[in-house]
Amino acid sequence: MLTFPYSPRLFNMSCMSVPQGIDARFSLAKDCATDPSSATAALYRHRIFQGSDALSRVRPGVHTVAYGSPVFITGGLIMTRKKFSLLAALLAAALVLAACPQPTPVVETVKETVVVTQVVTQTEEVVVTPTPVPPVQGGVWVEGSSADATILNPILASDSASFDVLGWFFPSLLGQDPFSGAIVPTEMAESWDVSEDGLVWTFHLQDGVMWSDGEQVTADDFKFTYDAIGSDLVETPRKANLDNIESIEVLDPLTIQVTYGEVKCDALNNLGLGWLPSHLYAADYSDVMDSPLNETPTVSAGPFIFNEWIRDDNSTVLRNDNYWKGAPHMDGWIYKIVPDPGARLAQLQTGELDLIGVQPEQLTTIQLDSNLSLHKFKDDGYSYIGLNQANPENPQAGQDEEGNLIEQDPHPILSDLAVRQAIAHALDYDAIISRVYLGQGYQIASNVLPAVEWAHDPSLQPYAFDTEKAAQILDDAGWTDSDGDGVRECNGCATAAAGAALTIRLQTNAGNTTREDLGALVQDQLNGIGFDIQFEAIEFGTLVGELLGQTFDMVIIGWTGLGTDPNDDSFWHSKFDTPGSGFNFVSYQNARIDELLEQAVSVPGCATEDRAPFYHEIQQIIHDDIPYVFVTGSVGNTGYSKKFNGINPGPWSFYHNIETWSLAQ
Repeated sequence: MLTFPYSPRLFNMSCMSVPQGIDARFSLAKDCATDPSSATAALYRHRIFQGSDALSRVRPGVHTVAYGSPVFITGGLIMTRKKFSLLAALLAAALVLAACPQPTPVVETVKETVVVTQVVTQTEEVVVTPTPVPPVQGGVWVEGSSADATILNPILASDSASFDVLGWFFPSLLGQDPFSGAIVPTEMAESWDVSEDGLVWTFHLQDGVMWSDGEQVTADDFKFTYDAIGSDLVETPRKANLDNIESIEVLDPLTIQVTYGEVKCDALNNLGLGWLPSHLYAADYSDVMDSPLNETPTVSAGPFIFNEWIRDDNSTVLRNDNYWKGAPHMDGWIYKIVPDPGARLAQLQTGELDLIGVQPEQLTTIQLDSNLSLHKFKDDGYSYIGLNQANPENPQAGQDEEGNLIEQDPHPILSDLAVRQAIAHALDYDAIISRVYLGQGYQIASNVLPAVEWAHDPSLQPYAFDTEKAAQILDDAGWTDSDGDGVRECNGCATAAAGAALTIRLQTNAGNTTREDLGALVQDQLNGIGFDIQFEAIEFGTLVGELLGQTFDMVIIGWTGLGTDPNDDSFWHSKFDTPGSGFNFVSYQNARIDELLEQAVSVPGCATEDRAPFYHEIQQIIHDDIPYVFVTGSVGNTGYSKKFNGINPGPWSFYHNIETWSLAQ
């Protein structure tokens, strides 16, 4: 087992370029001639000097030019224009006199005295370019997480912790701009062409990208990955990525052709998965589900190579010296599992960790620590309470093989719209955002975030906190407290058995104190109007299993990485209600939603103004049906150390340039 020492924090006071002044009379070039550790050097590093003030601050190696009257420079003799004219007149007079014959030649020596009226210093700017300081090699970055990965296969994983680790190994077709979120050709596809009818996309791949075992990354890896997703032998939550793809052809090792059944406005969004190294798997995909590579992906084409995974402890990766974008300067990266948020913060402050997700109550501590930086951003995600519409004891697929809706065995309580409405009105969202999220969030009304401005419907209002209305809804729906014990029972309700208590299990992932606090508050507020909420926080991997298996009642969870396109059909379309793998794990069924989701991505020309009405209607229906109670739009806060130079986090990626980071000096 390879272990890494935790490197001490070092601070870089290296020479940096100082912009030249705007004043054309002076130019101050930045150099490192002075002692870079001195106070004077620091002064020059952080100031711009202009005008006459610059002359008193010149450093060694920099010469100045002072301009007075216009000058002529002739060898070593410098004269003003006025003096030059007088001398010319004298010479001209002498020539005239010499042309007149004299009766007696007289030879006379005339000495002329030239008076220099102004001395001007001629100077030249000598730009001393500092020798670039080579990046410091070595060091290890340690990220702290509350939850561990569950599997390290990009087409089988469904949780963010798994992607945090496996994201280092597998190449992808498309890149994403870390600041705008736009799709960009920064990964395997260096360019692409689209047919006139918009159905055929041809991708041209980077040449010379190698797997760490010496095999080349080719179009065959892309095709194998997507064919595996479509195989009946592979149970994966990524089936949606094949939606509308008719065929994938390998034209040559560096050219892929993807043909769609119809024009889809989000065609590229389904092509961003990591590729499997096809040469390590059976050609018929029979070993994808149980391959040892799912836990030990020893072959990589990314910046790091897998080293070790000790479950519930840490994952360790090492620098890939043959990474096609350039080998990272650091030795490796560690994903350390620290369930307690207070312990994560303490370890960040002591240097045992280099990065953590910051809980709202920890913000002030991070901001006051001079050794730490804080990255704040509006995340492309939201937190919600998912309400299972189907019976958790009898999960069923949403569609049959012909695409027809399968009537669900309803959840005995949550399939009742009145119950869902009561839940939505019983929650104090202002208190949730202020007390639980400490203001680090904002209330949302439905599934499209305000950041996707063209598709978001700002007229849609969130559910108002109104406990009297919530209680009245339950009364009217036949949920009353007939025995006076404070818990309502079914007395003429729509779906539950007569006399059944209004008891619901609420779950979230242990170690996320924000969600744990939210769960306790939700429990308190719902119990206040007659619910019997049984709240528990369980291990994240176990929770994910219950979600995908559709064996839960209510869950506090969130989505992230939603992107810049509003198409989220995998959450709502009935065809993605697939127990064991689908993301429509609340078993939501609405034929109109299915229709709208399909129409919204098939608008001719894909103009946003033409797609927007579909998304407005989708938001309204989701808002009214309440498969989710939307809690808050996400505001991200990341605390990190200053151990490395070059860190430049964007809202869409913190690690986008990690191969350029180097230890601070």
